Amino acid sequence: MSIYLTAILKAKKESVQDLKSILDHMVINTIKEEACEKYDLQQGLEDETVFIFHEIWKSKEGLDAHNQQSYIKEFVEKAPNLLEKSAEIYLAKLV
Repeated sequence: MSIYLTAILKAKKESVQDLKSILDHMVINTIKEEACEKYDLQQGLEDETVFIFHEIWKSKEGLDAHNQQSYIKEFVEKAPNLLEKSAEIYLAKLV
């Protein structure tokens, strides 16, 4: 069963470019992961501090392995200094 994930991030105004750089690095590496079916990053049109990930993973195990990658751990470590608040994460399945 595929896992659908949406993540909404809101950068601090002064951290938008630093956050975007880290997120772009995550995209480049994540799309190479075998379990990744989709990993799209979007940035708000009216509010450029907002970033949204739309992800599809082949399995929970694949998503769990993704979360153990060094580039994800780096983001998690730096996120408190870059984000206005914790990321909103929504997991879903097709109905």
